[in-house]
Amino acid sequence: MPETPQPDPRRWTALIFIAIAQLMVVLDSTVVNIALPSAQQDLGISDGNKQWVITAYTLAFGGLLLFGGRVSDLWGRKNTFIVGLLGFAVASAIGGAAVNTAMLLGARTLQGVFGALLAPAALSLLAVTFTDAKERAKAFGIYGAIAGAGAAVGLILGGVLTQFLNWRWALFVNILFAIAAVIGAVLVIREPAQGRNRNRVDIPGVILASAGLVALVYGFSRAESDGWTSGMTLGLFVGSVVLLGAFALVESRVSAPLLPLRVVTERNRGGVYLSLGLAVIGMFGLFLFLTYYLQQVMGYSALKSGFAFLPMVGGMVVGSTQIGTRLMLRVRPRLLMAPGFLVAALGMLVLAQIKVDSSYAEVLLPGLVLMGLGMGTAFMPAMSLATHGVRPEDAGVASAMVNTSQQVGGSIGTALLNTLATSATATWVSSHITSKADLKNKLFVNQSAVHGYSVAIYWATGILVLSAVLAFVLINAGVQGGHEQIDGEKSPEDVAIPVIAH
Repeated sequence: MPETPQPDPRRWTALIFIAIAQLMVVLDSTVVNIALPSAQQDLGISDGNKQWVITAYTLAFGGLLLFGGRVSDLWGRKNTFIVGLLGFAVASAIGGAAVNTAMLLGARTLQGVFGALLAPAALSLLAVTFTDAKERAKAFGIYGAIAGAGAAVGLILGGVLTQFLNWRWALFVNILFAIAAVIGAVLVIREPAQGRNRNRVDIPGVILASAGLVALVYGFSRAESDGWTSGMTLGLFVGSVVLLGAFALVESRVSAPLLPLRVVTERNRGGVYLSLGLAVIGMFGLFLFLTYYLQQVMGYSALKSGFAFLPMVGGMVVGSTQIGTRLMLRVRPRLLMAPGFLVAALGMLVLAQIKVDSSYAEVLLPGLVLMGLGMGTAFMPAMSLATHGVRPEDAGVASAMVNTSQQVGGSIGTALLNTLATSATATWVSSHITSKADLKNKLFVNQSAVHGYSVAIYWATGILVLSAVLAFVLINAGVQGGHEQIDGEKSPEDVAIPVIAH
């Protein structure tokens, strides 16, 4: 039996730089949101094209994640990590210096491409760096807090940079993150030699998976603007089903699949991907509506609305690093995930009570704290379990599936909940309007908008409850750190690098 490798003495320093990279990728999904109005005015971006500043990043990132995960398995996680960081920095520099719409959209697409390399490489590096159960719990607690709170941090950072510098710094700031992480990666991060996947890249799988995921994400984006029954929307959804079905068929037959089906068909990992993706639907919808509510109804500035999310960030940090980390080695993952999602649902239920004249301290503060605590507690075991027990050579692609479920969930959440809110607002207006003058009355307009937000947040509450039920029913893993089977083959003691991650 091979000896268990000694842990890297600089692993905790390595965690800092891996965490910086993860923060950069996660916050970039929201940091541009608050800067977008300024960028639109500066570059003359049309209303029709402004959504593409967000969507271009989402499509490239979500569509190429599985490919990025497999590249890190083939080429080496550290190599992929460094290339992803450098590419992300260059793309951010191009975006920050953009002189027209096309240049900005091209840069955002490039950011998504390199983010798809970087995110799974970062997670799988963490997976092979921390092999002791107790240390792993702490490391993933920190990582989970960053992954969960990063989007809210992006809202704060976007507000600060836009208000005190200008919108371009919402992109330029990535260069600073990337340089710090690259220096740390070169000097500190050590990747064990074992566990690389030397098989060739599954090109048909790459094409089918990328096209299928892009069609799915773009379909939800078009549903938001064109409606759910438009020809384009339905065509994209049908195309996505066909492409992803063909992908599953190809993966079951090729000798070196892009995504070995054993990664997703294992009950616990499948349960994590599904429940986490659903939870993110609810969470991203909340960011969208509360940002509108704070700025348009409450009259908050971009900076103030960003800081309004701080209690949620604090709750996530406490939930992930204190509650999740301390209990992960004592209780089963589902007994953290299901209650965590239910606490988050309770916070969402509180937030659904918003009115035009609601008090931040009485409604938003408790709701955001509960959301943060619940999601932080659930994210911690979910991220650890998502690649728990995978074969070392599958660590990258299993890590990519975590990001894919979050990315697709975020895209679906934004489109689905926005459509529900718009419909509820229209229904409220039609039943309350007395004359056309009402449509120019600010109070009437705000009341109709808040009604729409509230209805959508109720739906998000239901989605989180469903997430909790699925986590409890599907996930049956024991306390982590035990001797679980690795994809039905070897126990951790027989594998040179036990991989338990994110």
